[in-house]
This record gives sequence, structure tokens and C-alpha cells, in this order.
Amino acid sequence: MLKSDGAHDHHEDGSRQLLKEYVRRNVDFGDPELDAFCEPFSQRTVARNAFLLKAGQVCRFEGFVTRGYFRLYAEDPRGREKVLYFAGPDWWVTDIDSFTNQVTAQLSIQALECSELLVISKTDKERLYAAIPKVEKLFRIMTQKTLVALQRRLIGTHSLSAEERYLLFFSDYPEIARRLTNVHIASYLGVTPEFVSKIRRKLATRR
Repeated sequence: MLKSDGAHDHHEDGSRQLLKEYVRRNVDFGDPELDAFCEPFSQRTVARNAFLLKAGQVCRFEGFVTRGYFRLYAEDPRGREKVLYFAGPDWWVTDIDSFTNQVTAQLSIQALECSELLVISKTDKERLYAAIPKVEKLFRIMTQKTLVALQRRLIGTHSLSAEERYLLFFSDYPEIARRLTNVHIASYLGVTPEFVSKIRRKLATRR
């Protein structure tokens, strides 16, 4: 039991180190500030295909992915899934509307493989804002990056062909794209799985 607990602690330390490296890349935190920032985060493991959040629940967390991959999606009135984005290591996951305003979530967050993340509650995040002024700058930078990515995706949806969107997705997110099924890619691009198969066959013949 002691060996198992030690291994778990070591694993969690590794996850916190990834979070610290992310913070350092974006904001100049001193070591005491970094330790104080990471302290309220807790580690969670999510099994393959399990849900971190389901639409209709209230999102109580914001999470930093340290291992594995998630998809964030909504369902239209016909029950068809529309993927907003995929998230892997170094990405953040939450339903921002639900988390910020504590209303029911419109998004579901599902693990595509056994995944791990560090999560923080709304209360603890607000405590960090009060205790460490730089935290506000960090999350502002994160929000700006998210908005830029979503704006580019929105523009691409309206201005690029399905094949161009497919190529851009693989170019921007090669590691995630290689792990996805045709169904997941189709849901993200707004096309059918058969169309994704057709594009893949077409591109394969060009090589």
C-alpha cells in the first residue's frame, strides 16, 4: 500500500510540474507564487469514454489536462453531436458559461481515452485571484487564446471547403487528429463520417 501511495504521489507531482511549466510559459511567477497557485488543484482520472461533465449538469470545475484527450460537444435538437473542440495535454477544459455563471451546462466533456487532469473549483479560483494578482493575467491570456482559436474556427467554417477544413485541422492539431475516429472528426468538421473516409482515400492516392 505504501508503495502504491508513493507512486500516486509521484504521479501527481508530475502533473503539477506540467501545470507549473504551462504557467511559466505565460506569466512570470516566482516559486512561492507557483506553489500557492497549484495548491488548490486536485488530480482526477477519467476512464475512456467516461464523462467529466454532461449537458444539464452545473460545471463546478476548470481543468488542466495532463494526460489523454477529451472532446467537448453539444447536441442539436435532433440529437446530433456537434464537437466544439478537442483537448489534450496543456489544454484547459470547462463549460465556461456554466462554470462562470453556475447555470446548467450546454456542453458535455467526454474522455476519448484514459485521461488525467488537475481541476480547480470556482471558489478556489476566486481565492487565487484575491491572493495572487498575477493569476488574473494568466487566465486573461488563456481566455484570449481560446477566443482566437474559436474565431479562427468560426471563420474557417464559413470560408473554407470541407476538405480545406480537414487539412487545416490535421495541420494545426496533428497529434490529436491521429487519435480520432472518422465519426469524431466528422462531428468537428460538420460533415458525415463517409465524407471523411472519402477525403482520406483521396489524399492517400496523392502520396
